[in-house]
Amino acid sequence: MSTLALERPATEDLVLSKAAIRTAERLGLTSQDFAAVLGLSEASISRLRNEKLFLHRGQKAFELALLLVRLFRSLDAITGGDEMVSRRWMKAHNSALGGLPVEKIKSIAGLMDVIAYLDTRRAIL
Repeated sequence: MSTLALERPATEDLVLSKAAIRTAERLGLTSQDFAAVLGLSEASISRLRNEKLFLHRGQKAFELALLLVRLFRSLDAITGGDEMVSRRWMKAHNSALGGLPVEKIKSIAGLMDVIAYLDTRRAIL
């Protein structure tokens, strides 16, 4: 079964597909970055944005999208909803993470590391 499907999605699939797209936009991710995070091609990302394809529960891209949204929610809470601060943070070197968050999140381990880092920072608030 493919990660994306042409049929009209279930409500949760539609909601997460849209949330993931909005998250990528708010974090300033390029199509290439977004594709790398979800493990999809840039063409699939284009179809996802145009609602030609959707993420579906049980698929790896769906689970990665959930994690990306979780990352955004933590970062958004820390930055007080300031989109520009979030975008700058994603593209700035982070010594605790050992690199740029935007690059780290392109691997599952890196995505989990960034989420864990943000969760610890959020707990301080």
